[in-house]
Amino acid sequence: MGIVAAAMLLGSVFLVQRQHSALTGVVETGARLRSRDLATSLVDGSLASDVAVPTEDEAFAQIVDRNGRVVRASPNVEHDPPAIEPSSMHGSTKATTMARPPVGDDPFRVVARRVDVDGERYTVIVGATLEPVADAVDELVQSLIVVSSVLVVLVGAMSWFVVGRALRPVEEIRSEVDRISGTELTRRVPETGVGDEIDRLAHTMNSMLDRIEVATERQRRFVADASHEMRSPLTAIRAQLEVDLAHPDGAAWQDTESEVLGEALRLQRLVDDLLLLARADAPTVQKDWEVLDLDDVVLSEVRKLRIRAQRHVDARAVSAVQVTGDRDALVRAIGNLMSNAERHANETVTVSLVGGPDGARLTVADDGPGVDPSQSERIFDRFARGDDSRSRDRGGAGLGLAISREIAVAHGGSLVLSTTDGPGATFVLVLPTSADGA
Repeated sequence: MGIVAAAMLLGSVFLVQRQHSALTGVVETGARLRSRDLATSLVDGSLASDVAVPTEDEAFAQIVDRNGRVVRASPNVEHDPPAIEPSSMHGSTKATTMARPPVGDDPFRVVARRVDVDGERYTVIVGATLEPVADAVDELVQSLIVVSSVLVVLVGAMSWFVVGRALRPVEEIRSEVDRISGTELTRRVPETGVGDEIDRLAHTMNSMLDRIEVATERQRRFVADASHEMRSPLTAIRAQLEVDLAHPDGAAWQDTESEVLGEALRLQRLVDDLLLLARADAPTVQKDWEVLDLDDVVLSEVRKLRIRAQRHVDARAVSAVQVTGDRDALVRAIGNLMSNAERHANETVTVSLVGGPDGARLTVADDGPGVDPSQSERIFDRFARGDDSRSRDRGGAGLGLAISREIAVAHGGSLVLSTTDGPGATFVLVLPTSADGA
């Protein structure tokens, strides 16, 4: 309403000024025509002794000689001095507005014209009242005040109605979001379905709520699984110690210490894995990355696997490839893949590494029971439980594959379970090469 009112005010002022100027021009044109007629009559010698005007309050006329003496005048100003002094004229004509004219109470538009007659110079002065101009402008101003006021009120009412109706869905969205809490993440804001900006806003907000719900549920599940995994070794340690303390005479303390140490190491590995996942969730910092020979890392992990495992490790297909990344993180990712293959292999673990246009491609395969295709993505979840053939009972807390995928993604790569027709499971880790990173 303020903008419309300001626009109407500026438009009205402009219109009033143009109307006043146009009407003043009409009055001035009439005065100029009357002065020209008088000048023509003066030159022809046909000018009457009395200069007639329509009415005494609407016009006057004077003829002034070189010395400023009025030689002819209309009856209403015959005893008045010249309305315009001839000496003040710098051209043949002059037009001005007199606020205090010799007759009437309203301003006059006065026109003066020079004319030469038989070597004598005269000045013809004609004045016309501006009262009709003032009356017309007053009527226009009153009309504009009424019209502008009504228009501003109508625009305000329409704007209030239209904007309120348009923003009603926004208020509904705000109210619904205000009611959503950490325990009611299933609620969603209403969508109008018309495809406008507000509908797209509601759809985007619902998508955001979906992501928040998934992330929150994932966090809750992660905390619950982590608590369960940490409780198991702690429960075993406590139970063993309580039994020995209850029967100290028959306790085998060396066996207890060995079992407690094993459970403590298991608990330490779990905490280390959780810390690594927490760091993986943080933004990646590449300032400590380096160019390294990935084949050296792979062969080093192969040697470790051969020393500790009762499995045959085939690494003949490992070729030289360079990548850019965090050495410790990549060692952890590759070590997790090989440990996973070791746990589930029957006899052989096969490792290959090749470079290609898509980057460095590391394949770790085992000849174990394999993975159900429906579990191909779920096994990468944190604390994921696979089927019975590849359960966690054979070692691990279900974090190794999740950690390896987080590291791969942080390095701009990927880790997937390859679909093969043969036995076992084949995991493919793809990383950008150093040339790709450059």
